[in-house]
Amino acid sequence: MFIGRYYHTIEQKGRLAIPQSFREELASGGVVTWGLDGCLFLFPESYWQKLSEKLATLPMTNPQARNLTRLLVQSASQLNLDTQGRTLIPDHLREQVQLKKQVVVAGALTRIEIWDRDAYHQHLDSIAQQVNNTELAISDLGI
Repeated sequence: MFIGRYYHTIEQKGRLAIPQSFREELASGGVVTWGLDGCLFLFPESYWQKLSEKLATLPMTNPQARNLTRLLVQSASQLNLDTQGRTLIPDHLREQVQLKKQVVVAGALTRIEIWDRDAYHQHLDSIAQQVNNTELAISDLGI
């Protein structure tokens, strides 16, 4: 399970250090891909396999299913951690979510989200402004 948030700097070459507390879950590999809401998703290999199996069962005739599959699969890249726990974030992914130098690496239970720092805080501010509506939605979820 991935929890917490960490502030990091992405190197000029596109390498990003993955927080130490997240590395153990990624020891057997992982996949980084375009995420939702303006971030990247980083999945451990075991979860990526389960997600891929679910995506493969979606009906090809459903445009939303096709688009979600395209979004996740066609942008995906294998995670390769070096001895210092860094991985290369491909150019196309950095460009898609406009990652600049300062990033946030945040746990989201089954995945890690990688955000541009400014975009992350703007997104959190937006969520905070909707707290009253969120409370109603949360109660509808039974949480």
